[in-house]
Amino acid sequence: MDGQDDCLYVSNMTPTPRAAILNYNLFGETGDLPDVVHCETIETRSRLHDWELAPHRHARLHQILLLESGGGRVSLDGQGHTLGPSSLVNVPVGLVHSFTFTPGTVGLVVTLAAEMLDVALQPSEGLRQVLAQPAVLPAVAAHRRTMTEIAETFAGRDFARAHMLRSLSALILGQIARTLDEAGRAATSASAPDLLTRFEALLEAHYLQHWAVADYADALAVSPTHLSRVCRAATGRPATRLIEERVVREARRNLVYTGLTVSTIAYALGYADPAYFSRVFSRATGLAPREFRARALREGGA
Repeated sequence: MDGQDDCLYVSNMTPTPRAAILNYNLFGETGDLPDVVHCETIETRSRLHDWELAPHRHARLHQILLLESGGGRVSLDGQGHTLGPSSLVNVPVGLVHSFTFTPGTVGLVVTLAAEMLDVALQPSEGLRQVLAQPAVLPAVAAHRRTMTEIAETFAGRDFARAHMLRSLSALILGQIARTLDEAGRAATSASAPDLLTRFEALLEAHYLQHWAVADYADALAVSPTHLSRVCRAATGRPATRLIEERVVREARRNLVYTGLTVSTIAYALGYADPAYFSRVFSRATGLAPREFRARALREGGA
């Protein structure tokens, strides 16, 4: 891994001017990770940017941070949280996040590729839905022990290293999911059926193409009625609402974290008519896009 550490975050992570949400993959890779997982200290990246990492996201990466000492602030999709010693931060794939650390903060960052999650998380067990929740949790002894083992294994080159890293990564994911569940934060869809999981994956891949419920149903080899029934039973909302919510969520992120005009955001999200986009957004949020942006700027987040 030598010589690659400076490629996770580019050096110009500054919040202004903001043309778009910063989007990074580990080492700039678009294919497979060059290693099973990646592990580094919080200081490695943060000190290069005066201990402040501007809002950004990772399209294909899930991150877990352990603060051993020090502290700071984290924004997870616009929700601010205070960080102290023995904090554990769960950052799901694609989530917009930013950090401001107290100089000298000590801790670890473990990064997992989405493909690693696909291997480690069985759809029938419901962990993926739980781990998709951003959270700041108290780090218990088991968390600290597993994160430390990942760091030590990652730094070595012993026999069975890759196997050990896969196993330890699965372990920390399970520990976090259990902590979320025990804290009462687990999504009610934690036991969602496989059909919903496959629908969510397709939605993530095609929401910019504005597929209709019938398109998703065809791809899943079920009827639109059945797909909507499963979505409503698991989430309380029909498939049409979930489709709209995904686009609106992306619009919210762009309005808060970028300086793009409303029209530019509309076109980027696949709308041919910015006025129609504004009506959709207003219906979903109760605010016009410009009003939503103004309020978010006043309140400091989405």
